[in-house]
Amino acid sequence: MKTVVLLSGGMDSVTALYWAREEHEVVGAVSFDYGAKHNHREIPLAAWHCAQTGLKHDIIDLGFVNDLFASDLLKSGGEVPEGHYADDNMKKTVVPFRNGIMLAIACGLAESRGAEGLAIAAHAGDHTIYPDCREPFMQGMAAAMREGTYARIELLRPFIHLDKAGIAKLGAALGVDYGKTWSCYKGGDLHCGKCGTCVERIEAFALAGIADPTVYEADV
Repeated sequence: MKTVVLLSGGMDSVTALYWAREEHEVVGAVSFDYGAKHNHREIPLAAWHCAQTGLKHDIIDLGFVNDLFASDLLKSGGEVPEGHYADDNMKKTVVPFRNGIMLAIACGLAESRGAEGLAIAAHAGDHTIYPDCREPFMQGMAAAMREGTYARIELLRPFIHLDKAGIAKLGAALGVDYGKTWSCYKGGDLHCGKCGTCVERIEAFALAGIADPTVYEADV
């Protein structure tokens, strides 16, 4: 199936890219610059993986999200909270309906590129905090995408029942260079090691039994 991949540059979406290359015919990847504090760290790595695999890479500017939406993940928001990724304070990093917006745009792009599938890396670890990563939401979007396109675009969500440790194991088997991925929501020079997504990253590698290639601030 000809497929477009949503590619942020994080370890989940990069793994989805390499999974899709094994399972489908990938015709491109798309990243969104929506004003997140870490977009400038992620997107160049998304571009790097596309260059390595010879794929067309589109970067779409969604600056209105930063201007109009409320979230501490955004440059316009407050400080990124620290702690476990499942803690209640991590709800401050939710960008309202982010996946709905991105999937709608990417669906139109996929059909324009002659694709029949669109892959997203939403996974079980996201379900606690992010409502637009849960399977009921994905089922609704999948139905809208299928019914709203002549190509009947299929929403591929290979990790929806998989946790991040499982993703790390799969990516390692696929040869993913996780040193060329970014997770930290703070978007500094190094991963902070304290925000929810850094904690999740550290935990995933430990549970997967895979060496973590990441340099964290505490390491220097």
